[in-house]
Amino acid sequence: MSENAALRSRTLAKLAATIVVAGALLAGLLFPWVGGSGLVARNSASLLDALPVELTDATPAGHTRVLAADGSLITNIYVNDRTPVTPDQIAPIMKQALVDIEDSRFYDHNGLDVQGTVRALVTNVAAGSVQEGGSTLTQQLVKQTLLQTATTQEDRNSATEQNVGRKIREARLAMALEETYSKDEILTRYLNLVYFGQGAYGIQAAAQKYFSVNAIDLTLPQAAMLAGLVQSPANDDPITNPENAQVRRNQVLQRMFDLGHITEQELAEISAQPVAVAPGVAPPNGCIDATTGGFFCAYALNYLTDTLGLRQSEIARGGLTIQTTLRPDLQAYGDQAVLETLPLGDRLAAMFTAIEPGTGHVLAMSVNRRYGCDGPECESVVLNTAASKGAGSTYKVFTAAAALEAGIGAGTTISTPGDRYTSRVYRGPSCGADRETSSGSRSMYCVENVGNYPDTLDMVGALVRSSNTYFLALEDRLGSVEGPVRIAQRMGMSFDGPNQWPADTIIEENRGSFTLGADATSPLDLANAYATLGAQGTRCEPTPVTAVLDRNGQPLTGDDGQPLVTGDNCTPEAIPAAVANTLAQILVGDVATSAGTGTRAAIAGHEIAGKTGTAQGQDSVAFVGFMPEYAASVMVFNPKEQQNVGGFGGNMPATIWRDAMAPFLADKPTSPFPPADQGLLNGGRPAPRPSAPSRSSEPEPEPTEEAPAPAPEPVPAPEPAPAPAPAPAPAPPGG
Repeated sequence: MSENAALRSRTLAKLAATIVVAGALLAGLLFPWVGGSGLVARNSASLLDALPVELTDATPAGHTRVLAADGSLITNIYVNDRTPVTPDQIAPIMKQALVDIEDSRFYDHNGLDVQGTVRALVTNVAAGSVQEGGSTLTQQLVKQTLLQTATTQEDRNSATEQNVGRKIREARLAMALEETYSKDEILTRYLNLVYFGQGAYGIQAAAQKYFSVNAIDLTLPQAAMLAGLVQSPANDDPITNPENAQVRRNQVLQRMFDLGHITEQELAEISAQPVAVAPGVAPPNGCIDATTGGFFCAYALNYLTDTLGLRQSEIARGGLTIQTTLRPDLQAYGDQAVLETLPLGDRLAAMFTAIEPGTGHVLAMSVNRRYGCDGPECESVVLNTAASKGAGSTYKVFTAAAALEAGIGAGTTISTPGDRYTSRVYRGPSCGADRETSSGSRSMYCVENVGNYPDTLDMVGALVRSSNTYFLALEDRLGSVEGPVRIAQRMGMSFDGPNQWPADTIIEENRGSFTLGADATSPLDLANAYATLGAQGTRCEPTPVTAVLDRNGQPLTGDDGQPLVTGDNCTPEAIPAAVANTLAQILVGDVATSAGTGTRAAIAGHEIAGKTGTAQGQDSVAFVGFMPEYAASVMVFNPKEQQNVGGFGGNMPATIWRDAMAPFLADKPTSPFPPADQGLLNGGRPAPRPSAPSRSSEPEPEPTEEAPAPAPEPVPAPEPAPAPAPAPAPAPPGG
């Protein structure tokens, strides 16, 4: 038997089977619903009651869009590349081509067209191949909607199983749709839903994918080709199978001519031409494709699921609009600043993280890495939020705040001759040759300064110069580390990450090293804690999202009926305004005076407060700078292993901070800080002078640099939680 004869036999067998199905449909439908030129619902209400919610939505959902603060697109999130369009955004010739080849009696039937089904089968048998479809467009819309909205394999099987029961259900639902929606609405919904191949769902995505035009601008040759794709997108793909695509396009053109919708000249001219495509680029999808701020994008999506409680499927399929807080200009300056200091993929990672005091809006997250890809220059962990390494002397601010709140004024002087101080409260490593006693028991905790410091300092001078000895002695005055730990929490620091010790553990073990920043620190937490100072003591929860809108542009609501995003979450007077303002004024000296350790961050015309930090062994370095309007942290370290950074917090971090913020602030006014509280600034009495041990022989740092603290008491590192990429190493103890 020849191949054509075999094909004809198979088609005849299908014809016989379909006649049986058609008979079943008539038996199931004709008796209760008879009338007019076709089948019409006698009791529309009973049919409409059966419509699934998926079939009552006006249009299928398109991409979820993630927008920056200025409304520009960061990326899309989608499973299917689809951009729904309205009826007037589709070229009339496209509608005509589709109707002619798929359902020429579309405007005459009521959802079910037995006559058209039989005619299509006869045509297909005569041609020896499939020339026309049997189901109406409305029936196809029912099937495709149920299939594409299925959430379980059982639902998918139900939408595609080959039996009479499914055909009867589709027919009834198609008739119900015809009773509910106009023909143009049904046709538009179909064109927005159907798959055209190459990942393109719906006519707008297909027009862009194959021709780089909008659906309204499709020409006759383009429309005919796309209409032909619906039946077999892979087989007739014009990009991979142009010969097949030409044959199928010409079949559509012939059908349009037979129905009198194009001229003989149009048929002849276009049929002789090969298919012509101009492939477009698929829209960005996911944070790996983000146009800017890939790490911010990942943080925002995690916020949607972890904080707001959205499911991934809701985000990917809901056609939402996510309005974020990202400032593209600051993000671009931050990206440039980190890359100018450390090239892409360097072993050292540099993180610039900016937040707005008084709102908690996260403004930028820059890293000298690409988000989500593979390779040495790539990273899947959002290092801006991960607690990876210590932030060094930036933690001295928490001890200073606790002291001020406890009534120990900034004028309090403490003498620590010899740049060495042994605690009378906290136990830990000793200094010099006495680091461990012969019995192995732990002695009183001792720290040293690197370089020459004045023997006597007040809190102002000690904070600006970053004196280790002064702040351990100040912790002695407090008698416990609880005050600094609790005030750090109140300012925005968290201690519940996989690489962190809980706050209660730090307090219970009374770790004097807390003031020297040994604990693993999130760069975002660090920026937010200092933003609390810039906001006069008001702490805000960091947020990357200001609105989540549904597919209709209305605020998305939760199970309680309330909008998921209700505004900023801020706590006024998380610390007293007098304490915050006094510390801000003191920290201006860290940037603006020659004695400060952060002078490289200075920007002419702006009053900036800041603090440097260097972890033990220079394994991690940090700088935090803030104003009433903006706050940002910079941390530099190797996230995979221990590595000496080769500098202090006043080197690379302060430089990156200035390089990012200077161009951003060039056209923006900033405010001075409120005045310090004079009572807090001048209060306190000199402390008794402790006995002076011998002077250290540590090397002297550069004049403007902070000296790293010696090792505090060692503690075992907690196990890190699993992460998409290798988890950042836990921070070693350090000051």
